This record gives sequence, structure tokens and C-alpha cells, in this order.
Amino acid sequence: MVSTNDFRTGTTFEMDGQLVAVVHVEHIKLARAGAVIKARLRNVRTGAIFEQSFRSGDKYKAVRIEKSEATYLYNDGDLYHFMDNQNFEQVALPKETLEDLIPYLKEGNPVNILRYEDSVIGVELPINVELQVTETEPGIRGDTVSASFKPARLETGAAVQVPLFVNKGDRIKVDTRTGAYMERV
Repeated sequence: MVSTNDFRTGTTFEMDGQLVAVVHVEHIKLARAGAVIKARLRNVRTGAIFEQSFRSGDKYKAVRIEKSEATYLYNDGDLYHFMDNQNFEQVALPKETLEDLIPYLKEGNPVNILRYEDSVIGVELPINVELQVTETEPGIRGDTVSASFKPARLETGAAVQVPLFVNKGDRIKVDTRTGAYMERV
């Protein structure tokens, strides 16, 4: 069992027969009443996001999500194909399941396939990925230490704010959780 007091981003549990994951959680303490936990939840199977309030101490059935290493192969329209590195099985997932991850998917990159009760429910990316800058304004000499940022387009089509010293053709690390620039590689 998982208690509402233990909710963290990424916690997955079963509620009303649905598999849900915590996207954001906020603990609110009230003066005379017990604490209230407000959470933004995502239905893992449908992708729908909704908000729910819980009383402190409520318990829900914990679920076990199995992870297996895989490689992103390619996409053909609305399906994205991955290969499990253990048994070389290919898995195809619809675009709707991967909506937030698509800007960081590059062919050949490692991912983790998430399974629940022998069915694939999604994919987990590494914390950061290395991508090449394909479009950005040229840097200006002397702006190497400034905290100013400019927009850049990456090889996967993602738009990221980068420091002024990053130029077209540079490889950078991007945090897949926030979509923020980390460093130049």
C-alpha cells in the first residue's frame, strides 16, 4: 500500500481500478483539520491528466512497474518503434503515449520500456540526452559568461533556450525532465 503522505512525482498506484501516476503533488496543512494533499495525476493508460484532493493518510494499492532497457529505432507516422535489448523484441507505441518525450527521442538512443502486468504502458528517457543544435542565431564575441539566453532548434525539432555562446552545429546536453539546457558537450 502507498500512503498519500508518501506521494512524490512519479509515484504510480491504482485508484478506482485505474493505473495513475503523480505528475505534481502539494501538501497543504490546515489549522484545525488534517492535512490535505492536492495532486495532479495522469491516467497511465489513456494519458488524461486530472487533479484530485486526498486526505492525509489515505492508502492506495501500490503497483509494480517493470523496466527493461531498450533502444529507440524509428517512427512511421503515429507509431514509434523500440527494441528490447534483452530479448530483441520490437515494441510499437502510439504517438499519444509519448507526447512529452517526442522532442528528445533520437534514433539509436537508449530508453527504458515500462511494463505493468505484461503490457507495455510507456517509455522512460534517461535524465539527459545529447543533441545537436541545427538552428540558432550566431553568438557574439564577448558574450561567453553572460546569463542571457537565445532560442535554438535541435536535431529532433525541440526548441530550447541556450546561452549566447552556443552556435549552430554544437552538441548540448538537455534535461529531459524540464527541457532545459544543461551544458555544451
